[in-house]
Amino acid sequence: MKKLFMYAVSILIGGTACTKADPATDQKPGEKPSQIELRLFDKQATAETKALYSQLWKIKDKGFMFGHHDDLIYGREWKEVAGRSDVYEIVGDYPAVFSVDFAELMDDRRTRATLNEARKKAILEARSRGEVITAMCHLNNPLTGGDSWDNSSKTVVKEILTDGSATNLKFKSWLDNLATFALSLKDGNGKLIPVIFRPFHEHTQSWSWWGSSCTTSEEFIALWKFTLSYLTVAKGVHNFIFAISPQRDNNGRKEDLLVRWPGDELVDFIGMDCYHGTNTQAFLSNLNALQELSLEKKKPAGVTETGIEGIRNGNVPYVSYWTEQILTPLVGKKISMVVMWRNEYDPLKQGIHFYGPWKGHPSADDFKTLFRSSISLFSKDLPNMYVLADGVTVN
Repeated sequence: MKKLFMYAVSILIGGTACTKADPATDQKPGEKPSQIELRLFDKQATAETKALYSQLWKIKDKGFMFGHHDDLIYGREWKEVAGRSDVYEIVGDYPAVFSVDFAELMDDRRTRATLNEARKKAILEARSRGEVITAMCHLNNPLTGGDSWDNSSKTVVKEILTDGSATNLKFKSWLDNLATFALSLKDGNGKLIPVIFRPFHEHTQSWSWWGSSCTTSEEFIALWKFTLSYLTVAKGVHNFIFAISPQRDNNGRKEDLLVRWPGDELVDFIGMDCYHGTNTQAFLSNLNALQELSLEKKKPAGVTETGIEGIRNGNVPYVSYWTEQILTPLVGKKISMVVMWRNEYDPLKQGIHFYGPWKGHPSADDFKTLFRSSISLFSKDLPNMYVLADGVTVN
């Protein structure tokens, strides 16, 4: 009831003040936390990675962490400026979750990509404040040389899995690049920085070379297992939490989240990319399914991508988007995070490719209401995410 009460109060708050309500919790003062044992795919995961995993499970009892893709690298009116953030410039706090794309660090664009150094700096910046880092990758097609959306060949994964083939060797070299980068990520104490890594996002859709139009379920699962094993066993990467993220835009059930499921032992975090637009019922149904699956599998879960391009309702700005389409559906849900897609750098405002808030957009005041809610968690609201949570064991 406290969560619902605080949300109702926040709706009535006027002005531009962005004072946060105290995060809600289900645990009573002095009450000993219940005990739970969680399991990671990587049995050699670092202590900090295990700690983060425990906190991802625990934090759902307080609320959801708000995240934004590329938030620390660029915004609508700026690019590569340390300390800037479109979110911060509205509410005076950073997102709790920083999302980034690893693809240009991995594939053949690596030597000419212009943002790779900025990506690393942003990860270090986020970790220095105790925030959570999650990553995906729009990898080029290693067989055809096309981009992620090149789904012209049905043999790409077969070639990746053929030991010694040109495509196999190329893909492994890309994983080598990723491993080198992952093992270079160190915090201020010299400890490896944990990353929630979702290697083949939206794998249930047909748009990508790893998706349903190019791979059988068996091939996708084999690719998933190969990638996880190569990174951990062959390359010694032990600071990844492996996340799956099917795309669920329409009304859904728990079973829909298990399509092309690699197996419980091969998934650490259950994500969901949900571009539901203004179909609140679709978002609600998938949140309910995600929560149910999370509790059943004993794996933390979250919305790994969402948003409306341009934050519009039809052809006009959706001024109440944040409370109506994000905050309200999440009230009472045991979900660890919700991550908005990126705000494209567009200082002349010639396009509408933005999904997160930015100062000057008509929905900015509504975003402040979301921020003030007791269940929305930003950087300053976080506990120490890199110390093992009370009542949680990770093996």
